[in-house]
Amino acid sequence: MDLTFTEEEDAFRARLRRWLGEVLPALPAKPAADDWPGRRVYDAAWQRMLYDAGYAGLHWPEDAGGRGATPTQHLIFLEETERAGAPYVGANFVGLLHAGPTVAAEGSAEQRARWLPPILRGDEIWCQGFSEPDAGSDLAALRTTAVRHGDHYVVSGTKLWTSHAEVADWCELLVRTDPDAPRHRGISWLAMPMDAPGVTVRPLRTLAGSAEFAEMFLDEVRVPISHRVGAENDGWRVTMVTLSFERGTAFVGEVVACRRMLGALARAARDNGRWDDAVLRRRLGRLHAEFAALWRLTQWNVSEAAAARPPGGGGGGVPGTGGSVFKLRYSHARQELYDAAAEVLGAGALDADHEWVAGRLSSLSYTIAAGTSQIQRNIVAERILGLPKGR
Repeated sequence: MDLTFTEEEDAFRARLRRWLGEVLPALPAKPAADDWPGRRVYDAAWQRMLYDAGYAGLHWPEDAGGRGATPTQHLIFLEETERAGAPYVGANFVGLLHAGPTVAAEGSAEQRARWLPPILRGDEIWCQGFSEPDAGSDLAALRTTAVRHGDHYVVSGTKLWTSHAEVADWCELLVRTDPDAPRHRGISWLAMPMDAPGVTVRPLRTLAGSAEFAEMFLDEVRVPISHRVGAENDGWRVTMVTLSFERGTAFVGEVVACRRMLGALARAARDNGRWDDAVLRRRLGRLHAEFAALWRLTQWNVSEAAAARPPGGGGGGVPGTGGSVFKLRYSHARQELYDAAAEVLGAGALDADHEWVAGRLSSLSYTIAAGTSQIQRNIVAERILGLPKGR
């Protein structure tokens, strides 16, 4: 992995920085955190600006509508947009960071042509329908069924923690198409239209007070068989592709954000006199090293994914198991960052309106989202270290 910048990459950074400087001052005020219909409009408008400027799907293969940018250009984009305070993907995150890349890697030509351009333009929002009330972290225990009826599947079941379901147009949905097959077989990956009859969404309010998740009830929802990505009963393998993107590259922008927040913490410690505490300085220094190492691991994972992409595009580019190493350590480091924030800010960190409060509450979910830390440890032990499976 070559970490030096070429003249072309330096020029790319300069162009991007110049463009951000021109467009960001003209953006409207961001809607309230709990106004997801408003956030959808705001996030979709920003995505359209990226698309028109040629920055949407920067690292996607060209035959998937992206620019086929190098891993370094992708990371430069993340660094510069975070440095400039540009909007994050927000309501677009499922489509842009997991569903879209999965369709690009596993979908047919017709599916790629149908779903990828609207994702890149911000025209259509996706949600994720994986988790279920009785399955917990054991995704293979899902019970939502899909029974063939003519040229459709008839889907019934319940999904939980369905991200942005109340504002989504499509759902990446896991269903059981063969109830008699072994647990990890008999599962299929479907793209379900959220306006289909039989879909009921009930928002769930989180500890932080927002409602970006929902419970979703499916009552004999008809989904065309042509909306299945991958072969019938091969959904577990396709799901591993989705989760590889979610664990391997979907969090990379947040590492940049954490590094920025750590710098703000250090400045706050200097301003309020806490910098004189040698133990606190060591703690912040260790976190600085931790996030620097995570950023290098991010670069490695992104480079590995790019190397896996076949010449000329056509899918691929799927992150490897290193994504589980990253996700495991990042989720805990993020919580440690907010613990340190409480130490630096003292009683001021308890103000309900303080940005650190919302961040700390949100950080609690990261050891669960995209696979719990226990699941990640199993993956690292079995697939990277080669240890025997637990009994």
